[in-house]
Amino acid sequence: MRLHDLKPRPGAKHRRKRLGQGESSGHGKTSGRGGKGQTARSGSSIRIGFEGGQMPLIRRIPKRGFNNTRHGTRYLPVNLETLNRFDDGARVDEAALRSVGLANGRSDGVKILGDGELTKKLTVTAHAFSASAKAKIEAKGGTCELIAAKIVPARKSAQSPKAQ
Repeated sequence: MRLHDLKPRPGAKHRRKRLGQGESSGHGKTSGRGGKGQTARSGSSIRIGFEGGQMPLIRRIPKRGFNNTRHGTRYLPVNLETLNRFDDGARVDEAALRSVGLANGRSDGVKILGDGELTKKLTVTAHAFSASAKAKIEAKGGTCELIAAKIVPARKSAQSPKAQ
């Protein structure tokens, strides 16, 4: 067998479907779009789950049961390399990160991730640190201060005092 004898397996290669090339092409007239209507028009697209204005199935069925995302902790990720914009020996906390635009939006706190290299000695105060970020900060002579998570009080039981 030589290089010029190599061929793809039968059925592996297909000719491109050339649409709108006349009736005898087999793909003429409506060009594979069927008859009239919304999907026959150019630029038409119907989003996933759309049912023509009828209340979609996903909104008709009841939403019940446990969902872990409601109870999870959402941290704003901040990579280590972005902390280089602070001065050497500076104290970096959530307020400082928000003021320079590194931590935007609602969250339960800030987590420092170890992506990139740190070139300065910093005192970093955050709600969470990745192991690599902590190691890199301390290798430069900086310190990592952990903020305690906000403790949300548990809900009172569903029973009212009268029911007892």
